[in-house]
This record gives sequence, structure tokens and C-alpha cells, in this order.
Amino acid sequence: MIATVWFCLVAIMIAGYVVLDGFDLGAGILHLLVARTDRERRQVLRSIGPVWDGNEVWLLAGGGTLYFAFPALYSAAFSGFYLALMIVLWLLILRGISIEFRSHIESPIWRPFWDMIFGGSSALLALLFGAALGNVVRGVPLDSDGFFFLPLWTDFQPGKNAGIVDWYTLAIGAASFVALTLHGCYWVASRTEGDLQQRARSLGAKIWWAVLAFTALITLASFRLQPHLAEQFSANPWGYVFPLLALSGLAGMQLYGRRRDMAAFLCSCLYLVGMLTSAAFGVFPYVLPSNVSADAGLTIFNASAATYGLYIGLAWWIPGMLLAAVYSVFVYRRLPAKVVD
Repeated sequence: MIATVWFCLVAIMIAGYVVLDGFDLGAGILHLLVARTDRERRQVLRSIGPVWDGNEVWLLAGGGTLYFAFPALYSAAFSGFYLALMIVLWLLILRGISIEFRSHIESPIWRPFWDMIFGGSSALLALLFGAALGNVVRGVPLDSDGFFFLPLWTDFQPGKNAGIVDWYTLAIGAASFVALTLHGCYWVASRTEGDLQQRARSLGAKIWWAVLAFTALITLASFRLQPHLAEQFSANPWGYVFPLLALSGLAGMQLYGRRRDMAAFLCSCLYLVGMLTSAAFGVFPYVLPSNVSADAGLTIFNASAATYGLYIGLAWWIPGMLLAAVYSVFVYRRLPAKVVD
């Protein structure tokens, strides 16, 4: 029971990080797509300026929670995905310093260079995070000791000899890219005015169709490649509430996208939470399935820490996360309604 609680907490932490840092990544992508002047680029940056670094704290908190609750998963994932994780680390570093360095020198070369770094690193992070989710759903070649190694790519086929990147994980990565770009559109539109706001709305209306198409594509592909998803939803029909959350968010974005920016943004949050919780529910009780043998996968039972430690950890985790949540709510409530340049 306690392992299931920690599985849910990890899923909530990851979903919270994606919702919060997701609009940061989307804003970074939009930085090159809808902002035409230096003034508009500064507006995009100021829309995330007070919160972007705080949002990334939830990635650290989620990683710490994962390490404490499921140490076997943590060790297996960090060894098997070592190269990909190093790429993510460098992209996070480049993204952070691009925000900080951009305004240090007045130069026709300096600012465009860091703008490219900011936009490119944001786009690649969106793709890589999606590909990481695709690897978890698809499964990895775990051995009898619970470890694995994946090259960056092999033949782009999601079989037993798959790499980190294949057509399926690329599809999940592309779905993540368009979903977070749309998430960023609604955030920027809700925080700005004038031409920048209108361009963000217009781009969001177009990207919504790509999100719809990718949602259908990755859903069909996931059920085809991971049979455990169908088994889990068939055995527990109440789990369909999670896909319904995603569909409700998708419909809400279409309904409010051109008129009520904050409502559309909240619907985008609902969509992301629905998609991620659907994936978590679908693979449960696995925390990392195997694409070689179902018996070799890591589950909440063979990957979790000792039961006593999980109970003690929960007693400390709850007040710590409550403090972090209260601080986040305080920061967001202090944000001005619109960016002032």
C-alpha cells in the first residue's frame, strides 16, 4: 500500500513539473516564433522571469522523491540513460545561462546568439522529455539484475534492440514538443497584450490541430506496443477518468483559445495532467517495464525502498512539499496580471 502511495506521489511530482516548467519551455520555443522585436522578446522573458528557476526546483524535488522511494529504478535509469541525462543536464545549464547572459552586453551578435541558445535548448528539452516518457511506456531491455544499457539509436524500430530514439519515442517527443509549445502559447497570451498576444493566440489555434493529431497517434501506438496498457484499463475501468481529463482539456483549449487566455491555459494544464496520469496508470504497477520479458520489469514491489523507510520518509515529505507548494502559490499570486515593459 505504501509503495502505491509513493508511486502516486512521484507521478504527481512529475506532472506538476511538466505543467509548471512546461510553459517555460513553451515560452522558450515561442521566443523565436512569435516575438519579432527585441522588446517583444524581453516581454516573453519577463513573463517567465520571476518563476522559471523556481519551476525547475520541482524537477529536483521529483528526482529526490524518486531516489528515496524507488532507489532500484533510480540506479537503473541513471546507468541506462546516462548519455541522454547528460544531454538534458547541459541543455538545462545552457537554457539558464542564456536567460541570465542575454542582457549583459549590447551587441547585434550577442543577444541573437543567446536567443538561439534559449529557443533551441527549450525545444530540445521538450523533445527529450517526451522521448524519455516514450522509453518508459515502451519498456527497456532490463537484465536479471535490473540494469540495462541503451545506445542513442539503432535501427529506429521499437523492438528488443531499440535505442533511446526510435520512431515511437520520436513520436512521443514530437507530441511533447507541440503540446508544450501550445502550453507556452496560452501562457504568453495570458501575460501579454497587443500584437504579441495576438500572434501567440494565432499560433496556438494552429498548433492545437497538431496536438489533436499527435494525441490520437501516440495513443494508438502506445496500446499497440505496450500490451500492459490495455490489460490495466480493462481490469480497472475507473482509470478511464484520466484520459477523459486529457480530452476535456483538449476540448477546453479549442473552446477558450481565442477568447479567454487564462482559461485556455488551465485547460492546457488539465490536458498535460490527464496525459501523464494516463501513462502512469497504464504502466502501473511497473515503474520501468521491460521490452524483453514482463517478469524482468521493475515494479513498485521490487524497486521500492524498505517499508519502514517509506513510512518515515512520508512523514518528512508531506511538510516539506507543503512548504514548497505554499511558496509557489505565493509567488504566482504576486505576479502582475500583464507583463510591463
